[in-house]
Amino acid sequence: MSGFSAAGYGDQGNIGFGRQPAVLVVDFQRAFTDSTYPMGRSGHVDQAVENTARLLKVARAHNVPVATCSVGWNSPRDMAHWKVSSVYKDMFYGDAGMELDPRIADPSDFHFIKGAPSIFFGTPLQTFLTRQGVDTVIVTGCTTSGCVRASIVDAFSYGYRVMVPEPCCGDQEISAHQANLADVGRRYADVLGLEEVIQAISGKRNDA
Repeated sequence: MSGFSAAGYGDQGNIGFGRQPAVLVVDFQRAFTDSTYPMGRSGHVDQAVENTARLLKVARAHNVPVATCSVGWNSPRDMAHWKVSSVYKDMFYGDAGMELDPRIADPSDFHFIKGAPSIFFGTPLQTFLTRQGVDTVIVTGCTTSGCVRASIVDAFSYGYRVMVPEPCCGDQEISAHQANLADVGRRYADVLGLEEVIQAISGKRNDA
């Protein structure tokens, strides 16, 4: 038995879906999904975009709220002390790198810009979710070990039921993706397959 298991991590079982889900899409913008950009060359992220596009088609068809974000800044003076050189290029207001990947973009979604890792930090997302009566968030996007994980932790901290469809999240290295989802899965969230989440959305299943 591992140290985590012996200490009771994950013993509570699955959290389960509540009554009203929403899909959150973190940073599937060209800077992360287009191979002309330094951070856009991950095949793992590209596949996650494809899987998320499939999920979003189902979500929109069933009137599940969708919130998307891009990360970017007006100037370097707006930025925290990032240790990632690539974020200092092509991610300022007006840059093409801030445009959503066309595979997941839709004008009916709630879209906004964030300046920190979490989709919640300093954004209007919480107000949007409250107005929609959301109690369950389905977190997708990139990167798993960075902005996705930060969003999962904040969603948990705000009291939402947090669902993470594993195939809909991507990272620069698969090992980082796997390690971070394993960790949030024993602490904060249900890490699920894509089909499980599609079924829950389609059937409006209530696990509460």
